[in-house]
Amino acid sequence: MCGIVGAVAERNVVPILMEGLRRLEYRGYDSAGLAVLKNGVMRRQRRLGKVAELQAALDDESFEAPVGIAHTRWATHGAPAERNAHPHISHDGLAIVHNGIIENHEQLRDELKALGYVFTSDTDTECIAHRIHHQLKTKPSLFKAVRATVAELEGAYALAVMSQSNPDLIVLARCGCPVVIGVGENENFVASDVSALLPVTRRFMFLEEGDVAEIHRRSIRVLDRTGAVTHRPIKESELSADAAEKGPYAHYMLKEIHEQPRAVAQTLEERVANGKLLDAAFGPDAAQLFRRVKAVHIVACGTSYHAGSVARYLIEQVCRIPCYVEIASEFRYRNPVVTPDTLFVTISQSGETADTLAALRLAKQEGFLGTLAICNVPESSLVRESNLVMLTRAGPEIGVASTKAFTTQISALTMLVIALAKNRQHDPERERGLVTRLIEIPSLIEKTLTLDGAMKKLAERFADKHHALFLGRGILHPIAMEGALKLKEISYIHAEAYPAGELKHGPLALVDDDMPVITVAPNNNLLEKLKSNLMEVRARGGELFVFADPDAGFVASDGVTVIQMPKHVTYIQAPAVYTVPLQLLAYHVAILRGTDVDQPRNLAKSVTVE
Repeated sequence: MCGIVGAVAERNVVPILMEGLRRLEYRGYDSAGLAVLKNGVMRRQRRLGKVAELQAALDDESFEAPVGIAHTRWATHGAPAERNAHPHISHDGLAIVHNGIIENHEQLRDELKALGYVFTSDTDTECIAHRIHHQLKTKPSLFKAVRATVAELEGAYALAVMSQSNPDLIVLARCGCPVVIGVGENENFVASDVSALLPVTRRFMFLEEGDVAEIHRRSIRVLDRTGAVTHRPIKESELSADAAEKGPYAHYMLKEIHEQPRAVAQTLEERVANGKLLDAAFGPDAAQLFRRVKAVHIVACGTSYHAGSVARYLIEQVCRIPCYVEIASEFRYRNPVVTPDTLFVTISQSGETADTLAALRLAKQEGFLGTLAICNVPESSLVRESNLVMLTRAGPEIGVASTKAFTTQISALTMLVIALAKNRQHDPERERGLVTRLIEIPSLIEKTLTLDGAMKKLAERFADKHHALFLGRGILHPIAMEGALKLKEISYIHAEAYPAGELKHGPLALVDDDMPVITVAPNNNLLEKLKSNLMEVRARGGELFVFADPDAGFVASDGVTVIQMPKHVTYIQAPAVYTVPLQLLAYHVAILRGTDVDQPRNLAKSVTVE
């Protein structure tokens, strides 16, 4: 959950490293650092805090070099502190940056201490640096020393290593964490994410599991896990260098909330037309596989899990087949019973979520019919390792609290519902109706975004609260869960979500005049039951905030605030539409509380370790 950037060039790479770190800061921001090599001499600078702190330190000194590695950290082993910041250096000018977790670091540390190595940090990464240095005593090159070292590591890692003994190259290794090579003209680069390198190249080589690579200015060499020389294809990214800029918005999160109409439209583009879901939407082999599907098992984490929970309602109602939804970290540590002809679906914004990837790899051994990835990053591990893929095309999402990734995931999953229904029992009229409702979602979200001002005003009534309760029924229960998650992520207000029918089974005990209760209330078949549940809240003095269809019959009164949503939002449209004002509410509450909206404490965007 950290960011790596590196460069080997004929020019000064420090500005490239710093711009890369700024673009990767969403992955971690406890500390930042870089190390550079010039004329065989290594220099390092590290700072606690965000990349701006490192930049300020560099501004006070003259850092200039043609080779360098840099890192922005989210702490796993060792508290946020300058001594634990990367790069870590061993003897004789060997520097390393590392993403991931080394599970046998304690054993390695004990062995290295016995060999005379002195540790200056609490990190697992320093063990790798010292081990590579130890291997260099008997190995003829840095490349071979890194290969020998990674063979001893247990866990997940992406490594970038450089040394005064080999001053014109960087060595990379990958196992369980993403790392890409940016290919330039007489210069090459490395990063955790293509977005870090878009200002300098759009040509990328993606390392596979177990690869070790050596990059020079004019050459790249890759060995696979067997030690054989391999050639990874070079792909050109379609992302633009300014795709991750904030533009006129104060924060990335607000920008990404407002990008949702366009993002959802891009998800649907070239996949639905003339009232039909196009056959090639999930790939050429999808239809044949979908015809055999008798059940669906969805695995995801966080916001993506909420998207999967929405899909469960749709799959069971529309397709009439069982659907199971599970947190990825739970799935991977039990012994699942796989029903015949079950499609395994993973959902992840980054495609590098460690628990979701591990669940996919386990599923491939367990006899599932096939695997499908719903993902936003075409070059990710999840995409490369799945049988079928539906890319959400949301574009870069920088804010840690996911917004447009969620609504595009829901849209992609709705297309899956249509595809499964179509291949089970083709009904052109039903397909046309579902597709029509689906393509109306971007304009409905556009209308809902006009509530931004109202949410800013409403936020004033939440800013001094310590707790909040979110309620929903049926397919809107996962949206209540997502609303609670957004509020707690960025405002640090404790928030919980419940199905409204569960109030009497415990949460009603929490309700008083200091506990705001937020409810999503579309005009559907559960509306009357929801109203009864809300009467229970008012009877206990709870203050209600109801996001309701204008025809739902809610009337504002003392203790009841009604926020009118667009009219006639249908069952498949409601999840995406009703989540938008909850995102806006969380954003404006966080602004009033003075928290860091885009980079909330203790969280990072891409959870690439367990």
